[in-house]
Amino acid sequence: MRRRLGENSRAVHLPPVPASRQLPIGLPVWRTSAWSFEGSAEYADVLGDRAPGFAYSRVDNPTVAAFASGIAALEGAAAPEDVAGQAFASGMAAVSGVLMTFLRAGAHVVAPAHVYGGTYSLLSNVLSRFGVSVDFVDYADLRRVHAAVRRTTKIIYAETLSNPTMAVADIRGLYRIARDAGALLVVDSTFATPVVCRPLEHGADLVVHSATKYIGGHDDATGGAVVGRPDLIAQIREVRIDTGGALAPDEAFLLRRGLATLTLRVRRMCATAMVFAAAVAKHPAVRRVDYPGLAGHPGHQLARQLFDAGPEGTRYGACVTVVPNGGYEAGVALADTVRLPRIAASIGGAETKVAHVASTTHRRLDEPALAGSGVDAGAVRFSIGLEDAEDLIADVTEALDALRSNTATRA
Repeated sequence: MRRRLGENSRAVHLPPVPASRQLPIGLPVWRTSAWSFEGSAEYADVLGDRAPGFAYSRVDNPTVAAFASGIAALEGAAAPEDVAGQAFASGMAAVSGVLMTFLRAGAHVVAPAHVYGGTYSLLSNVLSRFGVSVDFVDYADLRRVHAAVRRTTKIIYAETLSNPTMAVADIRGLYRIARDAGALLVVDSTFATPVVCRPLEHGADLVVHSATKYIGGHDDATGGAVVGRPDLIAQIREVRIDTGGALAPDEAFLLRRGLATLTLRVRRMCATAMVFAAAVAKHPAVRRVDYPGLAGHPGHQLARQLFDAGPEGTRYGACVTVVPNGGYEAGVALADTVRLPRIAASIGGAETKVAHVASTTHRRLDEPALAGSGVDAGAVRFSIGLEDAEDLIADVTEALDALRSNTATRA
């Protein structure tokens, strides 16, 4: 007769989870750090990638894998080659994973002058300690990019849409430069999403995302992703395992759920942003509006070539940067006066967010550095959400009217 287990053992060794032949509609959350095996040989084979399966969630997790394959499917819808993906704990973890995979001491990177601040700091302050050099170049003139390339250039880094000027990257032109240099073209497409542009179709080798933004879409999850050719992604996976930037399964569940509504949300946001930008640009208190949907934006024609169109027209992204007359103080006043948008970090959520750029996202840059990046000291970025366009326009118009009135009074 088998010995009866003690009360503590009975509590630990509960009956196994029942198996089901039916597939769940909702994505299961595998909230476990480890899996058990029938024997040591199976454990060794799975851990050594000689057999499919899961062993440890820092290595792989089925919920996380489902998210990674989902974003790869969207980005790779019409890519010329097979596409795989890897998920990370944040967008910066994804960027770090890519750069640490393909750079060594002595390697060189070309990056845009207006690159995201976290990426700038990673290249300038962290990877530089390990012998990696970088040139930050104005991508408006590809001749400057070509001139910056060296024999040691391993990565040309770009952003589909830059923050906050909404500059549009000439992905096809950058691809030709990267190909001739034998370098990888890595594109951060966070601000565009695959609903607006899919850089793999235009020559990019790898695409990175901060999934925290539009992909999650509800300001309740943090994560990142990298997609590209399976051979490149396999190398990135090894570095991700070794450096520990694993995405948690609960976050992966929320981000995968966001993919289902990504197209609906981003299409509406882009349509609202277009109407918002066109209306705000006409206000006498506004000096400039940075939005590629406007004909006067430097990247307008390029965006028409690269970006997707739907029944609503070309999608130009959902962030609009408004530069009021009056400089730094006017920008702060505008951000503080609008009532509907939230003053908050990040972009891509259901609620419109507003940020005075010079005092928040670009606070580390002095005025000359801001000017060098094409950023006005008074610039205010609006990440357009899911509100009615008429409400947003009325709100910002009222704030601009007050700003103009106060300026006239002081004069």
